[in-house]
Amino acid sequence: MPSTAKASAPPRRPAEAPVWAPALESAIADLTTGAAVWTQLTLDQRARLLERVRATVVSHAEEWATTSARTKGLDASHPLVGEEWLGSPYGALVALDGYVATLRKLAAGGSPLDGVRIDEAPGGRVRVHVFPAGATDRVLLSGFRGEVWLQPGVTAAEAVRAAGLGQLTPTQPGGIGLVLGAGNQSSIPVLDVLYELVASNRVVLLKVNPTQDELVSLLTQALAPLVELGLLRIVTGGPEVGEYLTQHAAIGHVHITGAAATFDAIVWGPATGPGAAQTARRRREHRPRLRKPITAELGGVSPIIVVPGRWTEADLRFQAEHAATMRLYNSGHNCIAAQVVIVSEDWPQRDAFLAALRTAYDAMPSRPVWYPRADEQLAAAASDYPDAHWNASHDRAFVELGPGDDPTPLQQTEYFAPVLGVVTLPGLGQEFLDTAVAHANDRLAGTLGANIMIDPVTERALGDGFERAVAALRYGSIAVNTWTAFGYLNAAHTWGGFPGATLDDVGSGIGVVHNALLLDSVERSVVRGPFRPFPRSLSALGGTGIVSVLAKPPWFASSRTAAAVSEGFTRFQMDHDWARFSRTIVQSLRA
Repeated sequence: MPSTAKASAPPRRPAEAPVWAPALESAIADLTTGAAVWTQLTLDQRARLLERVRATVVSHAEEWATTSARTKGLDASHPLVGEEWLGSPYGALVALDGYVATLRKLAAGGSPLDGVRIDEAPGGRVRVHVFPAGATDRVLLSGFRGEVWLQPGVTAAEAVRAAGLGQLTPTQPGGIGLVLGAGNQSSIPVLDVLYELVASNRVVLLKVNPTQDELVSLLTQALAPLVELGLLRIVTGGPEVGEYLTQHAAIGHVHITGAAATFDAIVWGPATGPGAAQTARRRREHRPRLRKPITAELGGVSPIIVVPGRWTEADLRFQAEHAATMRLYNSGHNCIAAQVVIVSEDWPQRDAFLAALRTAYDAMPSRPVWYPRADEQLAAAASDYPDAHWNASHDRAFVELGPGDDPTPLQQTEYFAPVLGVVTLPGLGQEFLDTAVAHANDRLAGTLGANIMIDPVTERALGDGFERAVAALRYGSIAVNTWTAFGYLNAAHTWGGFPGATLDDVGSGIGVVHNALLLDSVERSVVRGPFRPFPRSLSALGGTGIVSVLAKPPWFASSRTAAAVSEGFTRFQMDHDWARFSRTIVQSLRA
């Protein structure tokens, strides 16, 4: 007789951990030990440790630059390979030198702001003059200046007391931070790691973007002193690894450089697919999926505001090349790449400038459009603007908005590819500038960076009105007659979106990085450069404007000697060999 007893269900097997999980758990265990080691190091020991890191970065600098170039499809002879010298080891070395100097001051009982000029900026703000920091800066980048503006109401005395951030309480542990690295510039994750360690006393688990997997071994060697003490672990993997780590109980903080969509997925959950309804409910109820602090740098649509003036033919050509560089550097795959040029419809030289800009945009050296899905972005631009001008190889779009064109895609979509557009607004002088500032603030996505081109005569005529317009721009980095990337490359400046972003509306991100003086309550950085290069900049002697000895900044894509000069700048940062750098100066004059 068959049994009527109900057959028992087989015991449920526990879900098997992914094959990559043990390696991550081992890395987290190492960092737990390393966090205790970091709190035991004195400020002087920390400075000496970063000097050791500097030495290992120097020994791997050439390999770092050449490997970065190769991963982007550039061979050693390509005229733009210098971009990888600046975008890889140069930025890391400048940051390391800045943090060492700050730690040395703190270790001696001083403040990072000792010897640094502080004055007032518009709107009750304190302004810290962070660049040039010494004679070397004045020679290397003559004519360039940089400031960090603090939030309104912060006094100079408060700024001095707070400068130092985590290094004011070095024995207080910051736990383990997760850095989800950017994929477009290999210095970005390195700089993020350093800032986590120094500003917040957090040891770091760095998950590199898959585009940089080839660099992992090199970065591990370049940052070996941090790895050896358990202060850093570097791992690879796709979204599933990022998901695992962001939810890990041992991770106390997350920092991401990337896209707002990725940020939202981490904080709230997937926007599409089976989990989309739950994500929407979390947002309505303001119940973030991520239950730990997160900071982020997320890019945006950056403007170039061209203030009308009386420009020479040489001015038109130079600034057109300047604007084209801001878009085409790294083939447009930069969070700070300019995307919208704002010009005056009443400027008598408007047509001449736009003609020069189209010419410069087409004439820049050809290079691969290499970032994943960039072809989709170019296709989207072609669909959005079927009348756009394309270069001969059809991988650069130039969009001049006409009366019937919808400006929304251009102004709200960060194409992250070679797409440059033009928006025309009415007015001249202060009227135009104020209109352009309001347009950038209200119509363009993001708050990361804005650029202004203005000739010295017009700037002097506007006087305080110009500085008030700079103050009115709601951007974390503002560049006057230079590119905001200059602020990125010099870590004394801060880097991040304008304050005020939230988990619900993250914009260009939350918090800042770089910030080598470890300033608190930061609002923005403002960098300024010469309107004219050498030798035309000499016209400023005894008159208006800024004198510079650079024929072209080394990051200009149109510079004939950019590769040699960028490498020379980096090698000088490595060894401060003035004899060798004199040859770089000669090369720069041939740019």
